[in-house]
Amino acid sequence: MNNNDVVPGFDEEKDESLRIKLQRVTGVDNCLVLHLSGYIDTYNSNFFQKRINRAVETGFIRLIFHCGGLNYVSSTGIGSFTAFLKAVKPRGGDLVLLEIQPKVYEVFQLLGFSQFFNIRDTLQDAVEHFKKNAAAPTSDVFPKTFRCPVCSTKLRANRSGRFRCSNCKTILAIDQTGQVFLG
Repeated sequence: MNNNDVVPGFDEEKDESLRIKLQRVTGVDNCLVLHLSGYIDTYNSNFFQKRINRAVETGFIRLIFHCGGLNYVSSTGIGSFTAFLKAVKPRGGDLVLLEIQPKVYEVFQLLGFSQFFNIRDTLQDAVEHFKKNAAAPTSDVFPKTFRCPVCSTKLRANRSGRFRCSNCKTILAIDQTGQVFLG
C-alpha cells in the first residue's frame, strides 16, 4: 500500500530531506502512524506541515510520529509538531512521538516541549494510549494543577483558556482535555 492509498494526494510533493511513510492503525479510529526519516528544519518544515495537515483534513486525528529515522529537528520543526497538536486536540485527537533519537529529544527538552507531548517507547504503547483515552471521559479535568513549562511554578487552572504564569509571565493555554501549551 502506498501513501496515496491512505491519504489521497499525500505524495504529490516530495522532499528528499524528509521521507514520510504512512501506516493505518487497526483497532483505533482515525489513527495513523507516520514513519519519519531524515530531518526537519526551517527549509522543509512548511512542506512537512502541508503533508501532515492533508492527513488531518482527511480525518486522521490520532497521529503517531515514529521518529526513529529522524536525525535532526530544529525549533521550527518542533513548532510544526505543536501546530499539529493544536489542530487535532479540538477534534478529540492527540499525537504521540515514538523512538526519538537522543539528540532530537535534547532539543525538545531544551525548548521545554518534552512535557507537552506524549512520548512512548513502542508502537504498542502508543496504540494503547489512544485506546485508553478513547474510552476515558474528559469531564473531570478541571480544576487542574500543573507546573509552568518555563519556570516550573505550580499553577492551577479552573477551566480551559489562555492565561499568564504568575511567576515568569509566560502566556499559556490549556485545552478542554487539560493539555497545556505555550501561548
